Parts: sequence; C-alpha cells; structure tokens
Amino acid sequence: MSTSPTPMTAAVDTAEAASSSAEAVRGRVRSCIEESGLAQREFARRIELEETKLSKALKGTRRFSPAELVRIATVGGVTVNWLVSGSDSASGPAAVPTAASLPRRGREAPEQGRRRQTIVETAWELFASRGLHAVKISEIAAEAGVSTAAVYHYFSGKRELFEETLRYSVKLAFDRQVASLHLISGPCERLEHLIGLQLPADGARAQEFAIWLQAWSEVAVGAGSQQNHAFAYQRWYRTVHDVLREGQESGVFAAEPLEDLTTQLTSLIDGLGIKVLVGTISVEQMASQLHRFVERLVVARP
Repeated sequence: MSTSPTPMTAAVDTAEAASSSAEAVRGRVRSCIEESGLAQREFARRIELEETKLSKALKGTRRFSPAELVRIATVGGVTVNWLVSGSDSASGPAAVPTAASLPRRGREAPEQGRRRQTIVETAWELFASRGLHAVKISEIAAEAGVSTAAVYHYFSGKRELFEETLRYSVKLAFDRQVASLHLISGPCERLEHLIGLQLPADGARAQEFAIWLQAWSEVAVGAGSQQNHAFAYQRWYRTVHDVLREGQESGVFAAEPLEDLTTQLTSLIDGLGIKVLVGTISVEQMASQLHRFVERLVVARP
C-alpha cells in the first residue's frame, strides 16, 4: 500500500508549516520589541505603523508586509533574515551579511544602542545628501540631538562613522531583498524584482547609491577600507549570482559563463545607477536598459 501523502494531506501540512512559520516571525518581532526597551506604542510609532495594526499582526489577524519587516529590523537593530528565518546565515538567493559583519544585536543597553543607531542614520543621511568631506562631526551631533563627545564615544572619527554608514546601506538593501524575494516565484520574476529593488527610484535607494559612490571613490584613492568595501559588495554580487544560477539550472536563463554574466549585470547596474545620480539618465531609462540586457543576454532563447 502506498504511503505517499494525498493532495489534501499535503495541503494541510503546507498550511500548518506556514502557520508555524508565521507564529515564529511574530515571536521574533515580540522579542525584538522587548529587547529594544521601547513600549509597544513607541515602537509602532518608530516603524510608522498604527499601534492597532501592530497589535493585530502580533496576534496573527494580519501579516507583516515586507516593508514593515524592513522597518522593524531597522528600529530593532536586527536583520530581516533573522526575523523571517531565525538565522543570519548568508546562504541562498536572499542572503544577507553574516552576523560577523552585521551584528544582529548591539552589545549596548537599549538606550545606548538607540543613540548609536540614531548617530549612524543621521550621518548616513548627511553623507548621502551633502558628501563625506562636506559634513562635520559637530553637524552630525547637532542633527542627531547628541553632543559631539557622544559621537566620539561610539566612533573614533568621521572615517569610521562613514564605514558604518556603508554597512548600514548594505543592511537596508539586503533587508529589502530578504523581506520580498522569497515571495516571488520563477527565476525571471525574481531577477526582475531584484533589479527593481536596486533602482534609485526613491530617496532611500538614491541615498544608498550615493553612499556606495563615495565608498568607491574613497577606496580608489586609498582613503577607504578596501576589505570592508569588498566584503560588502560581495554580498550583493552573490545574491545576483545565486538568482542567475537558479535560472540557469531550471533552463530559463542562457547557459553563459555564470561569473561573467554576474559581473556584467552587477557592473551595468552600478554604472547606470551612477548615471542616474548625476542626472545623465532617468530611473526609467535605467530600468529599460537593464530589461533589454536581461532579454538579450540572460533569458534563454527557444
């Protein structure tokens, strides 16, 4: 007698697994709120979510959206990967930097951790909008609502703080990917979605590109950490690589040398993103060029 599960049994098992996974996410969000030291109402305010919606999500009567998970991770000082899977493993097509590169939790007390994060986020915005060399530590402190001494308590100087803003940019990008990539089925759709996540189409993503552009410039003249930059960039490269490999293994993408294809696509995204930042092309033109590249060189021909 066959012991294979019936379609109904398989559907029940899948539903139970999904329910268990959703409860695990809710449990990690509760833990995140508790360890933040913030009241639930204040946490909801900081993640820009109505307290009633947060309560419903924690009770399981609504699901957290990908955007909400990203904001929860940012405010809570964790990664979306940890919220979704309970792990900071850097494997898979939605991989994120490991715990060694982006600590899931700060070692400071909640108030200390929030102050440090406020300094990083403030510096990130100022560096992105005005440039590393145009911003003073005293300006960062004033904008963050702390003393200059408080900034130096956490960072030895502007260079170290800038390196931290690069790490913050990496975290934001990978949080977005982890929060939504697993919801997309099909290699072509996943690749298009991944490309869409990298377009500097809004303020935050344009700021991320601005930080990267300055990081490239600093490394090029020997002023930035080549190791930190290379490690951060490798995570982005590996994500694209894994999505392309998935497509090749399923026969959807052309059997071109995988490393070459990954290098070409990531380089094209980088170069076009710079052109958008300096006003040479529009975001729409960038998206069109990338779509043409995928159609011409990535998608397998019948």
